Amino acid sequence: MIRFSEENEVLRDDEYRAILAAVAFDETIEHSMDELEGLAEADGVEVIGRLVQYRQKPESATYLGRGKVEELASLCESMEADTVIFNDELSGIQLRNLETALGCRVIDRTILILDIFASRATSREGKLQVELAQLQYRLPRLTGFGRSLSRLGGGIGTRGPGEKKLETDRRHIAGRIDDIRAELKKCAATRSLQREERTRSQIPVVALMGYTNAGKSAIMNRILEMTSREEKAVGSKDMLFATLDPQHRKISPEQGADFILIDTVGFVSKLPHALVEAFKSTLEEVRDADLLLHVADTSYEERDFQIEVAEKVMREIRGSRAERIMVYNKIDLTEERPLDTSGSDAVFVSAKTGENMDLLLEMIDSRLTGDMVRTSFLVPYDRGRIVSALCENGQVDSMEYEENGTRLTGKFRREDQGRYKEYEVEDGTV
Repeated sequence: MIRFSEENEVLRDDEYRAILAAVAFDETIEHSMDELEGLAEADGVEVIGRLVQYRQKPESATYLGRGKVEELASLCESMEADTVIFNDELSGIQLRNLETALGCRVIDRTILILDIFASRATSREGKLQVELAQLQYRLPRLTGFGRSLSRLGGGIGTRGPGEKKLETDRRHIAGRIDDIRAELKKCAATRSLQREERTRSQIPVVALMGYTNAGKSAIMNRILEMTSREEKAVGSKDMLFATLDPQHRKISPEQGADFILIDTVGFVSKLPHALVEAFKSTLEEVRDADLLLHVADTSYEERDFQIEVAEKVMREIRGSRAERIMVYNKIDLTEERPLDTSGSDAVFVSAKTGENMDLLLEMIDSRLTGDMVRTSFLVPYDRGRIVSALCENGQVDSMEYEENGTRLTGKFRREDQGRYKEYEVEDGTV
């Protein structure tokens, strides 16, 4: 568990011992609680127990009913837990009342996710986005935070602006939010210009999306290795939210059209609204893609739950309606082996071993060049601009300089085929 002092010196706390708590409205709470445990472990917390109460709605003052609060207090004392993590977002009043009743640090799912993002952010924009989400979350809860934001308490939820902003009032926090938004607008403008440049270059964009830790970065690195660009590899770790800032790489397969591959932040259920808003410009990279690769962890038993979580987040951000290829990763960790995925909207791969990654590249090329035809053009030497246009917009396999002009053979857009019909040749003839 890492936190920062006011001087930004790295401090290390002993590992926290936490109990997870939730109110359940149906029997499907286990998936969400398993996810919460994974988030806690990703933040350096030792989970030592769970408590779930089934009821129609949470108690307004304490989230749990009075009897369950007393039961949880006894559980914390007997198990020597110093933290309780709640599966839903708590109000300021609920945070204060629960800390008073339980006598230990209380945090909710949103605080936990924001804390993980704070520890993962590396770029200037990423840090600003996380700080904005933290401040937006804390502003309406200033009167409710107790130990979770105290200087003596420290720890989860206090990274970034936590230690610095404890004693600032609403006016100062609101001012800081305005400043951050202004800075993020500049970042968004730069990102927009970059997207416009990619649009003008007419190079298609393929975006990796899916549940966090499904292996998106590993797939990008394997594709870079297959196209001899290992030096452009991105950071890839077996942890939640290893990637926050989008990573762009140009991919030039030996057999296939060039495209831009984007690695994006992973999703989890109940992704905080403040975080979605703060990362909107980043998530636009997914929305504007020409093709989406939805990566899922084949080895995870409840992968359908993770797939639905990712699709739900995409709907929340009004995500891309572009075509999708389902990429079931990590088949090296399971015995499941499909007999045939050719011609399907899904492919089973292993980014670690490279199995079926060539098939994935073929599927990507097929989707990106679906409106292209294989043909040849013989362009007179005085029409060099046409040669440049065909090379820029098409996939040229060979270029030969003949007596009557430049012969280009490969895949070209149907639009260009019609536009330059007079220069089209067949079977090697003029």
